[in-house]
Amino acid sequence: MARLPRLAVAGQPHYVVQTGVHGQPLMLDDTDRTALLAALREAAATHQVAVWGYALLPQALHLVVCPAAPEALGRMMQTLGRRYVLAFNRRHQRSGALWGGRFRAAVVEPGAWLLAALARVDRLGQEAGAWSSAAHHLGQAEGHARAPLLADPRELWTLGNTPFERESAWRERLAQGPDTARDDALARAVHGTWVAGSPAFAAEMAALAGRPAAPRRPGRPAKRAPQADTPSGPS
Repeated sequence: MARLPRLAVAGQPHYVVQTGVHGQPLMLDDTDRTALLAALREAAATHQVAVWGYALLPQALHLVVCPAAPEALGRMMQTLGRRYVLAFNRRHQRSGALWGGRFRAAVVEPGAWLLAALARVDRLGQEAGAWSSAAHHLGQAEGHARAPLLADPRELWTLGNTPFERESAWRERLAQGPDTARDDALARAVHGTWVAGSPAFAAEMAALAGRPAAPRRPGRPAKRAPQADTPSGPS
């Protein structure tokens, strides 16, 4: 079966995951992490992609981003890979691939689904003790989190009228633990490069992208019942 073209839609949130080749760590120390964030900032600015969330997990990079054009997401990730992998290989005296193949991405419905994706990324970062956007969203921006990388989607601004209110609301959101149903749906969507959101949103994205936005339901389509013969009139 031919591989579907990547699902990318301008002006919509995307949840992106890039893993390391054969489970290899993408970063070995804080110098690597600083270099990765710097390369991400430059690549995002070059290709006009807003970065709303990130988690630098040991063996995977998780992002929540919004590209200005459909092709911008792929170009940003390509630029990021070239710049960072070259620097990583040079610094650690290695050669070869670092990225574990193509990145995976899911288009995420704005609103509650976007907040769920941001919470998932921040929570993954917290649980792993990794650098993430959680520090920015919780008002704890020190060190790496001070880098001019992140923008805030409008959904975060609806959490409170002041930075303190928004940070407090986000802290409470993360403390509540994962929204299991949405977390599972986000994981499936990013793995399959589908849409994470309502059926109506998925249908809208499919029409815009010109490709399916959700997996087909298992099983064969139901057969139509045979139509009864139309009774003939009196002869």
